[in-house]
Amino acid sequence: MREAGKLAAGVLEMIEAYVRPGVSTGELDKICYDYIVNIQKATPANIGYRGFEKTLCTSINQVICHGIPDNDRILKSGDIMNIDVTVIKDGWHGDTSKMFSVGKVQTHNERLIQITQECLYKAIEVVKPGASLGDIGYAIQSHAEKNHYSVVEEYCGHGIGKVYHDEPQILHYGEANTGQEITEGMCFTIEPMINLGSKSTKVLSDGWTVETRDGRNSAQWEHTIYVNKDGAEVLTLRKEESSSF
Repeated sequence: MREAGKLAAGVLEMIEAYVRPGVSTGELDKICYDYIVNIQKATPANIGYRGFEKTLCTSINQVICHGIPDNDRILKSGDIMNIDVTVIKDGWHGDTSKMFSVGKVQTHNERLIQITQECLYKAIEVVKPGASLGDIGYAIQSHAEKNHYSVVEEYCGHGIGKVYHDEPQILHYGEANTGQEITEGMCFTIEPMINLGSKSTKVLSDGWTVETRDGRNSAQWEHTIYVNKDGAEVLTLRKEESSSF
């Protein structure tokens, strides 16, 4: 799991230099596919998963999650985008995502990105043996709502290991001291999706792309977590975050 997580983080570190106005999400997807397969000697988990055909999910502006890369979708200055990637190495999965700002981004969108990342970090801080899954949801929801944002409820984090999406479900809202107890040895993702406006969502006709119902922007960050005796080990930590935990 550590190796798979490190590789997934490495994909996001590598692709950052290519995220700029004028590039298509299809191009970004191809670059990441080639990197995972030819350089990392690993497998992109998303290809073929329930019929999905791409390496990445590229979710731009009002797209909450599961955006499909497309050669016709050209990034422009002001866009905000989540890139979500999962790598399989020796049968184990590493799953992570990051927000990218394309060119010059409006202040309110930068703030949404920042607060959403803080929601993830605050959730990670409460993870330890003896805590509850409700503590994770409470940490996220309370910070998001304090900043006048809403939390998407239909999509959640998940257990992960040799199975891509496993139990338990990790809700991003809830009450402290409720739900399943967190125990040493658990592996799961935390991946809050935070909206500028309403929490309501809609799925587009492609069956994958999830957007905000009110058309306002959304942000998401994701890490894969291992629970050790002292707390949370972030398996998908990027170099830029090394001082965060």
